[in-house]
Amino acid sequence: MAEEIKEELLEEDTQKGQFMTFQTGKEFFGISISYINEIIMMQPITAVPEVDDYIKGLINLRGKIIPVIDVRVRFRMSPLEYTDRTCIIVINVKSMVIGLIVEKIAEVVTITEEDIVPPPSFGRKENDQHKYVYGLARMGDSVKLLIDPEKLVKQEDLEILEDIQEEEQS
Repeated sequence: MAEEIKEELLEEDTQKGQFMTFQTGKEFFGISISYINEIIMMQPITAVPEVDDYIKGLINLRGKIIPVIDVRVRFRMSPLEYTDRTCIIVINVKSMVIGLIVEKIAEVVTITEEDIVPPPSFGRKENDQHKYVYGLARMGDSVKLLIDPEKLVKQEDLEILEDIQEEEQS
């Protein structure tokens, strides 16, 4: 038991400050490695009716039904056709597995807390629940936008997707 806890703590410690970066448009975003299960190539997607347009549908990943969202559309950018560089980052958020469709994976980087600054508000309400970017990471001459995966999907969408997922699994 103590050995398992020690391994868990060691794993958390090695992931601290590690971010998977990806490109959407001209911007580079980062997501904490602690959320990421795996990265997969694009899969056939089954559309789900009556959900927000950024929710592209469901994929079957080794028998598990996973909802996927298009990060580009979620950020209110115009949709792009998927290419051979497009992939899905499978994450675990709010005890649900979700796929994030991104244009291109960049790299895994280490970012220290000292290199992260809060984003400017740009007239945005500080309590705005749709604020996905929680920090800006200074990386040499560039800036990476760090996203909060828990704010990418609205709570009501999560509930709908959980219901659909349960129906598909049974």
